[in-house]
Amino acid sequence: MGTLVGHVAPGFGFFIIGLWHLFNHIKLHALHPKKYTSSPWFPTSRIRYLELYLIMVGCSMSISMELFIGPERHQPLGPDGTIPSNHLHNFEHSNISLTFFVYALFSILLDKLDPPARYGLTNLLGAAAFGQQLLLFHLHSADHMGVEGQYHWLLQIAIFVSLVTTLLGINHPNSFLNSFVRCTSILFQGVWLMAMGFMLWTPTLIPKGCFMNLEEGHQVVRCHGEETLERAKSLVTIQFSWMMSRHKRRPIRVTYAAMDIER
Repeated sequence: MGTLVGHVAPGFGFFIIGLWHLFNHIKLHALHPKKYTSSPWFPTSRIRYLELYLIMVGCSMSISMELFIGPERHQPLGPDGTIPSNHLHNFEHSNISLTFFVYALFSILLDKLDPPARYGLTNLLGAAAFGQQLLLFHLHSADHMGVEGQYHWLLQIAIFVSLVTTLLGINHPNSFLNSFVRCTSILFQGVWLMAMGFMLWTPTLIPKGCFMNLEEGHQVVRCHGEETLERAKSLVTIQFSWMMSRHKRRPIRVTYAAMDIER
């Protein structure tokens, strides 16, 4: 992360997974409204583990970019073998990707072994991945006081919803509402990450009175004065609220369409 592509690429991944889950949960509920049982992931007809394979490939690419391709020396350590301050965020982002990689890998193993607690264990692994993501964004080494920090604080709301609904899914596998909120929050994570990438690393979209400044090897948005900073952060909050409102109306329309299918 730390660049436009570094936010848009993983954001697009979350968006696709969330949309895929949303479609399948609505389809499953429409076909079996009284016997609905949620699923933490969905197989495809030709390649059963395609969703999980894509997660693993995306996470591997993210880790490679953060630790070996992005750094100038193509490795994240300093000359003395320690982690430089400007590479701390690389390790934080890599740990998030690693946890989702582990989730996808063990989801495949659990499906092959098919133990009695397969469903609960898979959801628990997903919850652990979201918990790791929430922890590292909450304690991020990047500045929490600037415009980027405001985007991170608001992102944590969507991550928290994904975490809670994944945990609830263990004891409430028949709740369509819980599954609906979960996949919608994952989709929204992707939308917000993509918006964050464009708004922070496109010079023409930076709030008035703010500018891009090179700090510790990556560009950071800074503002002239406290008043300008507070205005920029307020604009981010308004953007989040507007996107949340737009996001809520679209799933409702999709739900109505699913109800039509059911009828």
